[in-house]
Amino acid sequence: MSKPLIGIPLGDPAGIGPEIVVKALLNPKIYTCARPVVIGSAAVLRQTAEILRADIKINTIAAPKEGNFAPGIVNLIDLANIEPKDYRHGTVGAAAGRAAYEYIRTATELALDGQLAALATTPINKEAIRASGIDFIGHTEMLAALTKTENPLTMFQTGNLRIFFLSRHLSLRAALELVTKENIIRTAEQCLQALARLGFADGCLAIAALNPHGGEHGLFGTEEMTEIAPAVEALQARGLNVEGPVPADSVFHLARTGLYDAVLSLYHDQGHIAAKTADFDRTVSLTLGLPFLRTSVDHGTAFGIAGKGIASAVSMEEAIIQAASYCPHYRP
Repeated sequence: MSKPLIGIPLGDPAGIGPEIVVKALLNPKIYTCARPVVIGSAAVLRQTAEILRADIKINTIAAPKEGNFAPGIVNLIDLANIEPKDYRHGTVGAAAGRAAYEYIRTATELALDGQLAALATTPINKEAIRASGIDFIGHTEMLAALTKTENPLTMFQTGNLRIFFLSRHLSLRAALELVTKENIIRTAEQCLQALARLGFADGCLAIAALNPHGGEHGLFGTEEMTEIAPAVEALQARGLNVEGPVPADSVFHLARTGLYDAVLSLYHDQGHIAAKTADFDRTVSLTLGLPFLRTSVDHGTAFGIAGKGIASAVSMEEAIIQAASYCPHYRP
C-alpha cells in the first residue's frame, strides 16, 4: 500500500511553523510512513533553510503525487504569496496572517479533491489572521467553514492516551454550567462516533468526574449524582461502551494503561494538563468529523523564539506520524 500523502500548510511565516516543518522533513522516520507535501512559499522556506543552515532541496511541484519523497527534499506547492520583506519574525502582521490562511485554504482544497489523504497543520496566529481581515478565530473554525462541516470534534493524543473535551475555550465558571446530562450524552455520542472513524469500532469511553474523588456521594459536590452518572446510565442503557464518572485524578492514568480507549474531559484544563504532563512535546491535536483527517501540533507560533533556529520539531513530527497512522482507518 502506498504511503499516504500528508499535506502540511506552512503556518504563519513570522512564527516557528516554517522552522519545525524543515526540521521535521530532515528526519528519515517521517518518510517511512508518509509522503509529506508542504503548501507554502519558496521564499519563506529558503530563508528558513538559511537560518537553520539546513541542507534541503526545495522541489516545487504542481500536484502532490509529483513529489520526490526522501529526507532533505521539501516537496512544495508554492503559492508565492509572501516574501521575507513582508513580515518580521516574532511580530503580528496582516501579510503573514493572509499567507497562513491561503496555505490552509489551498491544502483544504487539495484534500477535498482527494489529492491529499490528511493534513498536519502548523501554528497560526489569531491576531495576524484577524489583522488580515479574515474573520476566523482559529484553524478548526476555518476548516469547518471551508469543508461545510458542523461541529467538528477535537481530540488530543499523546502515546495511547486520547482525550476529548466537553468544553474548551471558556472560563471555568462558564464551563461548569455546561456539565449537564444532556451535554454529556450528546458529546459522548460524538466521541464514540469519532473513535469509530479512527478504527475503534467498539471503543470504550471514560467520562471524567468533576469534583475531588468523584464527589464522594455528595460530600464535595453533587454533579456526579445529578448530571454525570445519569448521563452514563442513559448511554449504557443504549448499549454504548461508556464508563464513569471516573475520578479525574486517576482516569487519565488508567486510559494510558489501556483500560479505556479515550477520556471525555469535562473542561479545557482538566484534559490539557493531563496530556501535556504526560508528554508535552508529543501531544498532538486531531480534528475529527471533517471529510479528511487533520492533525496539528499542540503549541502556538512561539513568537518569542521565532527565527532563532531553536524550536523543537517533535510535535510536528508526531502530527505527521499520527496523521499517517490513522489514514488507513479514518472514515469521514
